[in-house]
Amino acid sequence: PKHSSSWTYTMTPPIDTPVPPLVRSIELADMVAYGGATWDWNRLHYDTQFAQSKQLAAPVVDGQLFGGLLVTMLQDWLGPQWRPAALTMRYRNPVFGGETVRCEGTVVASAPDEISCDLQVVVTDGDGSDIRVAVNSARAKLVRRSAPLSSIRAAHLP
Repeated sequence: PKHSSSWTYTMTPPIDTPVPPLVRSIELADMVAYGGATWDWNRLHYDTQFAQSKQLAAPVVDGQLFGGLLVTMLQDWLGPQWRPAALTMRYRNPVFGGETVRCEGTVVASAPDEISCDLQVVVTDGDGSDIRVAVNSARAKLVRRSAPLSSIRAAHLP
């Protein structure tokens, strides 16, 4: 796991622990690969001329990709001992092909076998400064892999 906090990933992170951010540039080739993997061939996600005909600057990144990035960030941080049990998010602004995003979050609930994190995705410029929020009001619940299956069935967000 890629973390730099004082706790080890075999422990449960305490409330207010920041999640190490994940920064990713999303290029058109990434968007086409994602479309192929999900069988989503909406032209808005890969066709520059089509997107521009809709008064958009470039193809729009499929919003579901951000769920994948948020879970990747959490699993890179927490390691294989934890698995996602629930994820909710609201899209705020579009992200266009060629832009860079930063996924970030904070632990907001912590118990021995489960944690919840508030998350967001921010579009950044070349210096890492925020341009606009793409996803906010996101929350993930994660459960320890050794937790009984009943904790997954009851995986409602706090």
